[in-house]
Amino acid sequence: MSMLQQPAPTASIFRNRHVQAIIGSNLLLQLGIWIRNFAILLFVVDKTNEDPLYVSLISVVEFAPIFIFSFIGGTFADRWRPKLTMVWCDFLSAISVFIVLLTLIYGSWQSIFLATFVSAILSQFSQPSGLKLLKRHVPEHQLQQVMAIFQTLMAIFMIIGPMIGTYVYQTFGIYVSIGVMGTMFLLSALVLLMLPKDLVEKKTTENNFSREFKEGFRYVFRSKILRTLGGTFATAGIAVGLIQPLGVFVVIENLGMEKEFLQWLLVANGAAMLVGGGLVFGISKKVAPAKLLALGMFVSMISTVGIGLSTSIPLTLAFQVFNGLFFPCIQIGINTMILKNTEESFVGRVNGVLNPMFVGMMVIGMSTGGILMKAITLPYVYVASGLLFLVGTALLVPLFKIGGGSGQPNEEVSAKPASVTH
Repeated sequence: MSMLQQPAPTASIFRNRHVQAIIGSNLLLQLGIWIRNFAILLFVVDKTNEDPLYVSLISVVEFAPIFIFSFIGGTFADRWRPKLTMVWCDFLSAISVFIVLLTLIYGSWQSIFLATFVSAILSQFSQPSGLKLLKRHVPEHQLQQVMAIFQTLMAIFMIIGPMIGTYVYQTFGIYVSIGVMGTMFLLSALVLLMLPKDLVEKKTTENNFSREFKEGFRYVFRSKILRTLGGTFATAGIAVGLIQPLGVFVVIENLGMEKEFLQWLLVANGAAMLVGGGLVFGISKKVAPAKLLALGMFVSMISTVGIGLSTSIPLTLAFQVFNGLFFPCIQIGINTMILKNTEESFVGRVNGVLNPMFVGMMVIGMSTGGILMKAITLPYVYVASGLLFLVGTALLVPLFKIGGGSGQPNEEVSAKPASVTH
C-alpha cells in the first residue's frame, strides 16, 4: 500500500465519526458541568451566608455517586448498547435539571443539590459506555492520542470553566444558569444521536447481573496489569485527597497571601495542563502507557513536596506549572492502559472497579488531611502525599518488563482481544 493511500494519523482520528460525536458531546457536557459547579457553589454560599456544612455538601453529592454507582454503572454499560445508553443518560439528566429548575422557582432552594446528584449518577452509566465505543471503533494505535485529545479539552475547561460559570451566574442568576446546564445536556444527547447505530450483540443464554458483576472483579484481579493499576489508583487517591482541601493554607501560611490568590495557582496549573496535553499528544506513540503514567506520578511527587515546602511565590508557581505539564501523563496513561488491556465486553466493569478505588481513597485522604495538618504541620502532609506518589510510581516499574502495559487484553485470563471496527 502506498503512502498516498494512508491518511495522516492525526487527520484520520478526527475523521472518525465516533471520535467526532464524543468530542462534540464532551464539549457541551463540560460547559454545562462547569456552569453547574460554579453557579451552585456561588448560589449556596450566598444563600447560606457561607455555611461550611452546605458548601461541603456540594462535594458529597458530586463524589458519592461515583463511589456508590460506578460498580453498577460499569456492569450495566457492558450489558446495554453504548450509544443508546449515552443518549438516554444525557436526556434524563436534562429532564431532571429542568424539574429541579421548576422546583427551585416554586419550591425549596435545597433542591439545587439534586441537579448535581442525578447527573453524577447518570454519568456513571454514560462514561464507561463512551470508553466502550472508543475501544470498539478506534484503532488501538490511536487510542493514546485520542485520550490526549480529551485530556486537552479537560485542561481547556479547567482554565475557562470557572470564569464562564462565574460570569453566567453573576450576570444572569441561578435560574438561567440551571437552564443553560439542562440545555447543554439536551444538546449533547442530540449530538450523540448522530452516531451510527449500535452493533447488535449476541446475547448469552445466561444474562445474570450478579454473575457479571462478580466477573468484573475477577477480571481485574486476575490481570497483573489491571491489578497493578488498581494499587496505583489507591495510592494516588490517598495522595490527592490529603492535599485536596489544603491548597488555601499553602496560600495563607506558606506564601502569606490572601485566600483569593489560590485562583492564580489553579490558573497556572490549568494552563500548564493545556500545554502538557499537546506535548503528550505528540509523544504518545513513542512512550508506553505504563511509562507515561509512571512519569506523571514521579513528577507529581516532586511537585507536591516542592509546593508543600516552598515559601516563595515564584517557586510555588513554578512547581504548579511543572506539575500541570506532566499531569496529562497520568490521565492519558490510565485510560490507555484500561482500553488496551481490557476486552471490549469488560471495559465498563473494569472502569467500575478501578474508579471507586481512586475516589474512595481520595475521600479517605480528604477526611484526614486537615487532622494530619494539625498534628504534623502543613509541609509534612505534602511530603507524606509526595511519598505516596512515589509508592504508586514504584508499583508500575514491574510493568516496564512486559511492554509497559500495552500487551493483549487481560492475557492472564487467556481471553482473546476484542476486535476493532474501523
